[in-house]
Amino acid sequence: MTSNALISTPSPSLPEPSLSKLDSALLSILVKDGRASFADIARQLGISRAHARARVQALQASGVIELFGAVINPEKLGKVLSTFLDIQVAPVALEAVAQELADCKEVVSLYIMSDLKSLHVHALTEGVQDFEAFVHRHLFNRPEILSVDCKTLLTRVKHRRGGARL
Repeated sequence: MTSNALISTPSPSLPEPSLSKLDSALLSILVKDGRASFADIARQLGISRAHARARVQALQASGVIELFGAVINPEKLGKVLSTFLDIQVAPVALEAVAQELADCKEVVSLYIMSDLKSLHVHALTEGVQDFEAFVHRHLFNRPEILSVDCKTLLTRVKHRRGGARL
């Protein structure tokens, strides 16, 4: 598999969309409540329901809105250990290691960093034993993995649930 499956980059042929104040306000509403009805959006923005629907559809068509989904609380599912790993990988093996880790159920997000030898990984597990099993299976005794910096989440102060703040 090529890096295209791992790295999302904007198409060079498409211009970056510029957001109007109305679209920014509409997106802020949807970030807070992705299930807001067109009537609710229209009421909050002082526009018609048809206009709200048209703006949401246009934002979807342009790719600004990628999807609507549920935000799951991992602790309610027993995933109480949130760990961040910065993994240095031999550049020749970067994509293969990234894809292998991306396929792991414990990995909730994974990024290839700009130095082209680092992966930033967020893993969720049920506890220390599950995390230890994960690292034994996927990180230990691999010559292509040069180093691992591992930190466990202590307290979540701010997050970007639902997307970027506009």
